[in-house]
Amino acid sequence: MHRPYRRNRSSVVAARAAAVLAGAAAAGTAYAGAWERNAFALRRYTLPLLAPGSEPLTILHLSDLHMLPGQKRKQRFVSALAELSPDLVVNTGDNLSSDRAVPTVVQTLGPLLDVPGAFVFGSNDYYAPVPKNPLPYLGIGEKTHSEIPLPWRDLRAAFTERGWVDVTHRRAEIAVDGRSVLVAGVDDPHIGRDRYDEIAGPAGPAFDLRIGLTHAPEPRVLDRFDDDGYDLALAGHTHGGQLRLPTGAIVTNCGIDRSRARGVSAWGRNLVLHVSAGLGTSPYVPIRTFCRPEAALLTLVGGPGGGEAETPVEPVQIREPQFA
Repeated sequence: MHRPYRRNRSSVVAARAAAVLAGAAAAGTAYAGAWERNAFALRRYTLPLLAPGSEPLTILHLSDLHMLPGQKRKQRFVSALAELSPDLVVNTGDNLSSDRAVPTVVQTLGPLLDVPGAFVFGSNDYYAPVPKNPLPYLGIGEKTHSEIPLPWRDLRAAFTERGWVDVTHRRAEIAVDGRSVLVAGVDDPHIGRDRYDEIAGPAGPAFDLRIGLTHAPEPRVLDRFDDDGYDLALAGHTHGGQLRLPTGAIVTNCGIDRSRARGVSAWGRNLVLHVSAGLGTSPYVPIRTFCRPEAALLTLVGGPGGGEAETPVEPVQIREPQFA
């Protein structure tokens, strides 16, 4: 008499459990896709990289905008960053997700293009994003890359016409708030475009600060910057891991270890590395978990030892600029 009842009861429990799991999955997807990927944040660091007694110098690091023309909230956030009045703006690539996005990126950056700036490009400045099999990011199978061209030359022309310096395989001296800053960069190592030998050689002591730029923070490039005496390396590409766990990143999509997927760390003998978690995602994977999209404001100050880097200070504040 009671067996059918028990079977029905088990079915009800299973159905309820399935509903709860489905609801949790839906809530998680909504959180990751609708809220977190649009919860833009400003991450702040203080780094003792200048000579003792130096006045602070601020660097706004932007990366991985992956811009689409309709992303109005992202555009408002980036435009509002001009209120920070940085001394130098650095852009480490992957600005585009559409062949129609160049005017949007330029308009969004707005007054920031009037600030001294330097940039290198990433693969998603050269080639449009496409749907991809996620398994290669976990080490299963081989990665493939898009060959659909994007108008990167137009973006480069817009940046350089406003005064930003393209340091792709180039060393450039930039005057920043009365200081002499050496900036050098390579093309995107993620797709094998880096040719460090074109900028190789000691950075030299004649500069107040020496910065190396690369889109993907591949160890082979970071080691060369360290060997040549650069103070600071800036990179993006990782999206901070993008789909993180509360315990940290699952993957970095490059050769660095997962603990460096975002933020500041010491690299090698003298180099300080900052990896930006970036401001966007591929339009085909528009989600983030435990990894808010970010810009970073690095405040460089005088430190003991004539400008040699000590262990960097961890971020003490994350906040979003107030919009008008």
